[in-house]
Order: sequence, then C-alpha cells, then structure tokens
Amino acid sequence: MSGELRITLIKGLSGRSEHQRRVVRGLGLTRLNRAVVRKDTPEIRGMVEKIKFLVHMEEVGDTK
Repeated sequence: MSGELRITLIKGLSGRSEHQRRVVRGLGLTRLNRAVVRKDTPEIRGMVEKIKFLVHMEEVGDTK
C-alpha cells in the first residue's frame, strides 16, 4: 500500500450515530462534497470501511 487516497464525503451526517460522526471527523472531513487526501495506510482504510456508505474513495498515484 503506497500512495494516497482521496476521500470525499458524499452523504450527510444527519441521523448518523456518534461513532460514525467521529470517524468522519477523524478523517478530516468537514463538509459535504469536500475531499481530503490521506496516506494509504491500514488504519485509514479501516476507518473508510466503517463509513463506506457515506464516502467515496479513490486511489491517487505517487507524486514523485
């Protein structure tokens, strides 16, 4: 796992559990349709897996 992931929040947090809200906030997502770029690590992939119905994830190649 090398490179980066672009994670975009595609659904709102209305009616979601506090745990799901914390995972979204932990990823750095603050608003709908905003994307963040994070390193591709098992921890980040695990967080995305918990909220996969709320986000869209795509792999971004290395910029080197």
